[in-house]
Amino acid sequence: EQQEIIWRQQPKVTGRGHFGQRLAFGPKGYLWISSGERQQFDPAQDLQTNLGKIIRLNPDGSTPSDNPFADQGGVTAQIWSYGHRNPLGIAFDAQGRLWNTEMGPAHGDELNLVIRGANYGYPLVSNGNHYDGRKIPDHSTRPDLEAPKEYWIPSIAPSSLLIYSGNLFPEWRGSALIGGLVSQSLIRVTFDGTSAHEAERFAMGTRIRAVEQGPDGAIWLLEDGDGGRLIKLTPKDTTE
Repeated sequence: EQQEIIWRQQPKVTGRGHFGQRLAFGPKGYLWISSGERQQFDPAQDLQTNLGKIIRLNPDGSTPSDNPFADQGGVTAQIWSYGHRNPLGIAFDAQGRLWNTEMGPAHGDELNLVIRGANYGYPLVSNGNHYDGRKIPDHSTRPDLEAPKEYWIPSIAPSSLLIYSGNLFPEWRGSALIGGLVSQSLIRVTFDGTSAHEAERFAMGTRIRAVEQGPDGAIWLLEDGDGGRLIKLTPKDTTE
């Protein structure tokens, strides 16, 4: 009842791919939205669209006056960063920094530190290639574009992102937990300041669509596809 539209992906695009569409409220109360490029490639670099972008809004859908392109108005004013492909995970760390995971093309999946006004390069650069075999220049060829802090070859197909802050797994506190679709795994990434690297990978035997943290610090996984289960992970020495 009394629904109100506060944001739309523009322009409207047909097809089923690369929605992005993850939501997060940041430490200062802003609403952050990951918006995929909908398999259209070039809009990720076009500041006149909000495809292939990380969006920052006030909770009512209005645009914060200190967004990097706020003075340009329209959808451009909504943009925090651009050059993204299919960002399926966004999460804040304990220092208030925003991170995102996104699927690369054929390999080259990324974990990015999301920086105000930064261009993450897609489709100009990627550590993967197009599915038809066409080459894409690596990030190293364009130092003016923001490179990922960690990337994966072969692909893990990252579906979600959680930065763990609970007490049940104290040794994981501050780590990123990423659900893997193609890799059928849960991936743990550790940070050293703004550097990141994969620390562990747990084979789950099925595609992991979502990772969440419960109020007690348990980790919840949602399997993908028909018969997918909701799984609660707790330490071995508990009775659950």
